Parts: sequence; structure tokens; C-alpha cells
Amino acid sequence: MESKRWTVEIFVNEDDNDDVTTATAVLYTPAGQRHESVGRARRNPSDRPVPEIGDELAAGRALADLGAKLIGDGAEDVAQLAGPAYEAY
Repeated sequence: MESKRWTVEIFVNEDDNDDVTTATAVLYTPAGQRHESVGRARRNPSDRPVPEIGDELAAGRALADLGAKLIGDGAEDVAQLAGPAYEAY
């Protein structure tokens, strides 16, 4: 059985007011493909600033989007390999 390792880097940035956190998840595959997704979290102005919460929400959203993109890519690859669903005569 072959074992593979894929690495995801997550870059987290907060705006100057700590109101908006943006996370970018970047996946590099061994085949050289690069996939990128972005997630954002916005703090309610009435909430006290807790940067870790924004980090977690933004990173989670970026990873969820990345997962959805990978599932879509896999589904497209399967569809291409399967060919037409029927043969025309």
C-alpha cells in the first residue's frame, strides 16, 4: 500500500481593528497542483475581541471550502473517466 502526504498551509490575517479575520488555506499535492481557498470571520461590534475565535472560524471556513473544491475535482475526474452514460446509435 502506498502512503502519500499532502500538506495544507493556513495563513491567518486580522484587520487593524480586529473586526475581520481572513484565513487562506493552500494545499500543495505531490503532483504539483496548488489549491487555494479563503474563509472569513467578522466580529460583532458588541462582542469583546477574542482573536482565537476569529482564527478558528476563518480557518474552518477556508478548510471547508477547500474540501468542497477537492470533492468537486474528484467528481469531475470520475465523470471524465466514466465517459458517456449511454451510447448513441
